[in-house]
Amino acid sequence: MATQNLSMPPKKNRLNNIEAFFTDIPKKILLKKFDIPKGISEMETKNKLKHILKKNIPFDEAPSFLGGSVKPHYVPAVVKAIVNRSEFFTSYTPYQPEFSQGILHVLFEYQSMIAELTGMDTINISTYDSATALGEAALMSSRITKKNRFIIPANISWEKKTVLRNYVNNLGMEIQELRYQDDGLVDISELNTKDVAGVYIENPNFFGIFDTRLDEIRETTENTILIVGINPLGLALMRPPNEYGADIIIGEGQGLGNHLNLGGSLLGIFGCKKNHVRMMPGKIVGATHDKNGKRAYCMTLQTREQHIRREKATSNICSNEALCAVGATVYLALLGGLGLQELAITNMERANHLAALLKKYGFSFPFKKQFFNDFVAISPINSKKLNDALLKRKFQGGLILKNWFPELGESFLFGVTEMHSIELINGFAEEIHEILQTIEKT
Repeated sequence: MATQNLSMPPKKNRLNNIEAFFTDIPKKILLKKFDIPKGISEMETKNKLKHILKKNIPFDEAPSFLGGSVKPHYVPAVVKAIVNRSEFFTSYTPYQPEFSQGILHVLFEYQSMIAELTGMDTINISTYDSATALGEAALMSSRITKKNRFIIPANISWEKKTVLRNYVNNLGMEIQELRYQDDGLVDISELNTKDVAGVYIENPNFFGIFDTRLDEIRETTENTILIVGINPLGLALMRPPNEYGADIIIGEGQGLGNHLNLGGSLLGIFGCKKNHVRMMPGKIVGATHDKNGKRAYCMTLQTREQHIRREKATSNICSNEALCAVGATVYLALLGGLGLQELAITNMERANHLAALLKKYGFSFPFKKQFFNDFVAISPINSKKLNDALLKRKFQGGLILKNWFPELGESFLFGVTEMHSIELINGFAEEIHEILQTIEKT
């Protein structure tokens, strides 16, 4: 009897060259060659990395007032101590519960805490970040409704828009943007949900503004899926999304016990109503009992493609941010509800303190609504010149918006947290005042 060489694929399935592996990649983004230098020794590599890392300036040496979803928050020592334990020090999800009760227990508590904070029925054990969570939410809304139009506010982060469009690019979904009004809030008068899979709103929005029209928005979107982008810290001061009928919630959890780490890794929060759980991406940890009747934890939902669901998977995400979720769990357990509320109030008060000082020094404010810890302010001089001058004085100014929102002129998105003491804020504002005075004299 003839034998088959199992180490080689059949001839008809063999590829003749390496390029054949990449035929699915669009030619316009396919790299022609890799400009990779010759290899160097371990010692040379370490020295080279040290030289590169010297370019990084930590927050203590050059405080940052950049607005946006990733900001400096204080991480208590106990969070770092627990996260760095060898039992937790991996971002990977365990597949053998009998060996992984500790990490599964923590991830179960993470789900429980975020569920309590948001009021949602079900929370998964995280996605990569808020941008990928938005992409997953758009696909999920299409799976639920069998529709292909998805509506977002025009004033969300351009990074989120890019990730979202990449997610739906080859799936026939249409992204529609709603303009924002003079008050900085999305114009819901233009909202038409016919043939719409889902509508995405943020509260507070990218400009930092609280939206008080949530019940009205839900009424307008009652025939489609409502996705709400949340700030978990801001929820300590706001109504939870379940109270105004959110179907899906997403958010960025970096501020919950996780350092900036040069912009990553991040923690994508994702949750939904119970009736949508089978359409949700990611994984869920559940509580059960072992054969002796003792409490135990296991994976109760895994909708990824790698094993169980295959081509029927709800997502091709192959991991999650378990380590960041552990940090968030320890952080929330340490602060408790009252501590989180006090921290949120501190963030809002200090942002308002900076805004008052900037107004005193000639900045204008295009939006008159209440904001959280981000706000938009228009500089009396060129925004780039001001930021360049601040960098020379060891301050990172606000996020310049005119490349994406030219209608706002020389505007900044400023971000303030508990890490910005009153003394630091006063010093930052005084530096701006001195720069403005110097420019006026010249």
